[in-house]
Amino acid sequence: MVLCALRQPLLRSSSCCGTWTRLLKRQTRGCVYSSVHGFNQEEVREKLQAFPGGSIDLLKQDSGIAVLTLNNPSRMNAFSGSMMVDLEERVSELENWTDGKGLIIQGVAETFCSGSDLNAVRAISNPQDGMKMCMFMQNTLTRLLRLPLISVALVEGRALGGGAELTTACDFRLMAPGSVIQFVHKHMGLVPGWGGAARLVRIVGSQNALKLLGGAVKVDSKLGLDIGLADGVLQARQEAEGTDSPLQLADNWLSRYTKGPAPVIQAVKKVVLSGRELPLSEALRTEKDVFGTVWGGPANLQALASKSKHK
Repeated sequence: MVLCALRQPLLRSSSCCGTWTRLLKRQTRGCVYSSVHGFNQEEVREKLQAFPGGSIDLLKQDSGIAVLTLNNPSRMNAFSGSMMVDLEERVSELENWTDGKGLIIQGVAETFCSGSDLNAVRAISNPQDGMKMCMFMQNTLTRLLRLPLISVALVEGRALGGGAELTTACDFRLMAPGSVIQFVHKHMGLVPGWGGAARLVRIVGSQNALKLLGGAVKVDSKLGLDIGLADGVLQARQEAEGTDSPLQLADNWLSRYTKGPAPVIQAVKKVVLSGRELPLSEALRTEKDVFGTVWGGPANLQALASKSKHK
């Protein structure tokens, strides 16, 4: 399931085999870790399944926008071991969703995610198992970020620890009034281990990342906008009939970036992803390959026929 978000549609065309094939050869199973690194995915999955609780629910809508919901309200949507496995399975499903364009990640009960379930954390507190869990979640969240879908984290309530890390695995973050993103790892005697620190630096810069991690700063919507961690703030919800829910508001917000045919939206995500992750020369070749998958395609020909360039 390596880089399926990038691999499936691209490799259907012979013109796209170059750059991505070279990239895929460098990365065997898993986006970051594989058996080459002493990582056994199935072994880790089995260990994580021993700590059940909650679920990760996926709804794929006809609009091409999917909703991924963290559902463990008794633990503030904290990740149990089985939820970590659920997330990996949902990511696999989304990697193969050819009609997909966007993804919203939310938590139930007006709470995003409070990180890891401490019951599971205590049970795997030895360094060996902790490292394996870390590698598993880094793989999963890297694949999540690399999905050919434009993704947004809908942050209601608190996103703490691993929950804060999860928000950085999305392309955008929307914050509801009163919500907080906080990297509380220092209070637990830890640093981020699911890739959150590396992604945070790319989002807010090294100086701000150092402040957020070193100070375990509570990032509200105002600070989030100021430093670039938040991309938008939802309006305060009115208790009136017909008022849109936060999910509907997030759907409306994301729709402005996902309007159009799925192959075109997925191509947009792929060229941005290559520009972010590849050296410039490889990113340019990849952009050329992706361009070749849409040039002369149905959406391109229809746009030419309707002269829609300046609409």
